[in-house]
Amino acid sequence: MTENQVFERIDYTVNILPRGEYENCTFLNCNFYSGELSHNTFRECRFENCDFCLAKFKNTALSDIQFVGCKLLGVSFEECNQFLLALDFENCLLKLAVFNKLKLKKTRFKNCNLQETDFTETDLNASIFDNCDLQRAIFHKTLLEKADFRTSFHYSIDPENNRIRKARFSRMGVVGLLDKYGIEIE
Repeated sequence: MTENQVFERIDYTVNILPRGEYENCTFLNCNFYSGELSHNTFRECRFENCDFCLAKFKNTALSDIQFVGCKLLGVSFEECNQFLLALDFENCLLKLAVFNKLKLKKTRFKNCNLQETDFTETDLNASIFDNCDLQRAIFHKTLLEKADFRTSFHYSIDPENNRIRKARFSRMGVVGLLDKYGIEIE
């Protein structure tokens, strides 16, 4: 097990990250582009300004993980080990990411680009979407009860197809709940 280590400016496309358990580690400005992170365990780790575009997380345990300023374009989080899965995202690029059928209660997305991200059948109860771009994000049979969308924008959520009881939206954002009706609001 690797504990309390700082990994800085490592190109893991050249030097592959050794498979193992990483606890309370920090990864700064590392390149995991299209990398193989499968079957690793990360607990209480922080990834800052790292590139995970198209990285593979099959059976990877991610418990209490912070992603700050990271690129996670096209990452399929649905392949992660779901046991104790807990994620936090700030200033991240998550376009085309996939979170299908995950339990992500109370997850925080702050200042993130979530365009075309797939949240199909995801449990996002009490999650916070703070100043996020959700253009063409997919919400289908998604649990969004008590979720907070008040400062986010460009979302389209069908209230008949998703559970949104007690979710919070801004007055301007309510338009995103009416998209399917094709009405014009002035």
